[in-house]
Order: sequence, then structure tokens, then C-alpha cells
Amino acid sequence: MALLFSVMASTMALAQDNTLQISSGGSDIATLDAHRASQTTDKALVGWMYNGLVRFPPGSADPKDIELDLAERWETSPDGKVWTFHLRKGVKFHGNWGELTADDVVYSLTRSADPKRSTFSADFAAIDKLEKLDDTTVRITLKYTDVNFLGRVSNYHGGNIVSKKAAEELGDRFGTNPVGTGPFAFAEHVTQQYVKLVAHPGYFRGKPKIDTIMYRMIPSDSARELAFTSGELDVMYAKREQRWVDQARRRGNINVDIFRPGEFRTLHINRSIAPLDDLRVRQAIAYAINVDDLVKYVGKDVGPRGCSVVPPGYLGEDCTAGNYPFDPAKAKALLAEAGHKDGITLKVTVSNISAQQPIMEIIQSQLAKAGIKLDMSVVDHPTYQSQSRKNASALVFYGAARFPIADTYLSEFYHSSADVSKPTAVTNFSHCAVADAEIEAARTEPNPDKQKAFWKEAQRKIHDDVCAVPLFDLNQVWAHSNRIDYGYDLKGAMNLAPPITELTTVKPR
Repeated sequence: MALLFSVMASTMALAQDNTLQISSGGSDIATLDAHRASQTTDKALVGWMYNGLVRFPPGSADPKDIELDLAERWETSPDGKVWTFHLRKGVKFHGNWGELTADDVVYSLTRSADPKRSTFSADFAAIDKLEKLDDTTVRITLKYTDVNFLGRVSNYHGGNIVSKKAAEELGDRFGTNPVGTGPFAFAEHVTQQYVKLVAHPGYFRGKPKIDTIMYRMIPSDSARELAFTSGELDVMYAKREQRWVDQARRRGNINVDIFRPGEFRTLHINRSIAPLDDLRVRQAIAYAINVDDLVKYVGKDVGPRGCSVVPPGYLGEDCTAGNYPFDPAKAKALLAEAGHKDGITLKVTVSNISAQQPIMEIIQSQLAKAGIKLDMSVVDHPTYQSQSRKNASALVFYGAARFPIADTYLSEFYHSSADVSKPTAVTNFSHCAVADAEIEAARTEPNPDKQKAFWKEAQRKIHDDVCAVPLFDLNQVWAHSNRIDYGYDLKGAMNLAPPITELTTVKPR
């Protein structure tokens, strides 16, 4: 009997040793439906459970690296409007939900394009027709050439493929009982405590080397770090602060992961509020901000400076327009020229979160030296989000990560259709409209060089019109223990967390 208990204890210890303990810092998940999951806490799990027709390779967030995933090959028509995907055979869904067929792909992408069933429906506006040619072949016809198309059908947001049978049978319960084809399958969710995933033995790339993922909800930075340093966590979302990064690197038991895409911080100037309708006043604001000081505060590794309104590293980013030089004297002269020699006062709504309020306080101090006073109303984050979309703030400090191609940022932040005062509103807080023609031309231009030329001109026009002041990129910061080998080089992750793949390993404790 003693021997039996000893064997059982050893078996349990081995099982525990092959369990990955991870925390993203969230308090709980909202949904694990791949077509609804927009919350950062949800995205990591979605990335481990689903696949797209194509994928960003583990460790990359660069569109140039996109490779085959559920598709084994594809063909494109000469005009770029017809895409034919040939699916891998024998790909198994989690549990007893059968094998992947063209029906699942057509269903998934139709669902992703439906605003009643998907958060990401706008991403699929270019699709004209989805057709099943046979069980392993899908044809997608576009209304126009879409430069982002492969990204839209990748393992990101609405591009993830779900089980048609499971989604239809489970209905509204699919978000709490997700079924994909990825390396890990959903097992359990305990509210505000954890989500448990288990290895998918039928994964088409091979059974994962890790048996279980325990995704723990630890929203407190200090509690999460304590759990990590005590060995309770193997991977954690860390502090996006240079000081923390430097301290962690001096310790031998923490491996710091800094990767893209960052959430690009930009100060949008709302021209609908006088006197910001005057270009000279907008220029004065740009010249009065010392971006280098902001970068020093955030840290060179965590917050590298941007050079354009398109974030660093995005396909199509162009720096030739240059940065606005820090020149308080010129800022004062421009204000005087615009009829404001005694300065101006701007009412600004600011979020109280740690990633925004301290930065805006530094900007407030910088602008004051040039005669630009900010009357700041500090509110909770939901109120800030609401007020920013109601033209209640003269300046809007905003950070976001998007699909890393120039079109997404230019369209969502600087095209007139995205103006926050319009029914088609997205995040154009500045009411910028100077580069609509170039943004639209680039969106449907099949020639890559001409496309980049349109993006370059759009960025120049937006820069010259001072729609916004680009600040810095706030990169993702995670940490992993010496027990973990991701199985790849982590430089980027579209789901904002380290991908856990079939090759990821965890050493015994």
C-alpha cells in the first residue's frame, strides 16, 4: 500500500511538473469565442486554442512572415480579388467535434463578417463571396483588392476558424465552451480564478509537450510578481516600466520578454475645438512637447520613440516627414502670430490609469512653459473613453495596437469616415481629413511600391497638418522563468501574449 501511494504521489508530481502556470494580469475573461474576443485577457487563450487559414509564425508579428496554417497552399488571381485555399486533410477539432472541412471555413468567415455575431465584422467588408468548391477547397472573392487580406484570414481576431457544428449546437454557450483546432483545448473556467486548458492530442502539428496550462487571474502587479518569484507562476505579464525591466534583468532567475506590437501612444489634436482649428496653434503644441523626455521617463526598451503617425515596425511606416523639433520659443511665437500672445487654456479629459495620467502630467508641464495651459479633468477610464468620443477633450492621449500595416492606423485614426462625430466613427479624434485620397488609393493599390508611395504621402500630409503628435510605442513586457523554453524566438505576438505551442516545454520544478 505504501508503495502504491508513493507511485501515485510521483505520478501527481510529474503531472504537476508538466503544467504551465501563467498569468496575464486580468481579473477574468469575457469570452473565448474567437470572433468576439477583443479583451486582452481573452486574446492569449484564443491564440492557444484556434488556427487560421494562415498564421503569424510563433514569435512574429510581422505581416511579411505570414505562413500556411490550416491551408496547405493557396492561389491568387492576377487582379488579387480571387483567393483559393486548399485545406490540410485530417485536421481535428477539439473533443468529438470531428474533422475540419471547407464548411467550417465558409461558416467561420461568414460569421466573422456578421456584425450580429462578430466584433470584427468591419475587417471583412471586402469579401463579396465565400464558396465551398469541395470538402478541402474554399474560394473567396473580394469586391476589391485588399492589401490586408492575408492578415484578415490569419490566426488573429476574426480569421480564427471555429467548428461549425459546435458553434451552431452550442449557440450563445460557445463563448464558454469554445472549440477550435489549436494545440490546446478548453477544459475549465472558474470565475476570477483561472482558465484550464489541456493538450490537444490530435493537433495536426503533433501533441503538445505541455499537458496543461493554468491561466490564472492575478490582477495585482505585486501579487503576480510575488507568485512568480516564489515559483507559483512560470510566465507572467510584467510591468511596462524601464526601471522594473532593468531590476529584473539584474536578477538571474527572470527572463524578460519585450516584444511587439506595442500600443502606440499619440496625442490627437481636436480641431473642432477653437483655437485648435488654427494650424499655427496645432504647430505650437507640437513644438512645445519634448518627446525625448517622455521616452526617458518610459524607458528606451519599453517605450521607443515613434517617427510617424504610423507606429514603429508597421508595414508602410515612413519617417521622411521627420519629427516635430522641441522648440518652446517657436511655439510661443506661433501662438502670438495666431493672436494668442498671452497663451491659451485647453480643457482636456484624462484617464486615471497609470499608463496615461503620469504622461499627461508631464505633457501638461511642458506645454505650460510655452503658454499652453491644460485644464485637466482626471476621470476613470470608461468615462475618458466616452468623453473622448464626444468632442469633450481638446487633446486626446490614446494608445492602441492594430494589425501592423499602415492602412489600419491611417484608416482608423486619420480617415474622415472614422471621425468620432460621424455614424461611421472609429477613433479619428482629431477630425483629420487631409489624406483621404491617398489612404483610399493605397487600400486598393495592387502594386506594393505604389501602395507605399500613397502611404508615404498620406503620412506627410497628416504631419504637415499636425493632426496629431506621435509619441512612443509602449511594447509588451512579460517574463518567464528558467523552467520555460518557448520553442521559438519571441519578437512579436499579435495576441499580445507569448504563444504557447506544441514545442513549448517546461522543466521539472
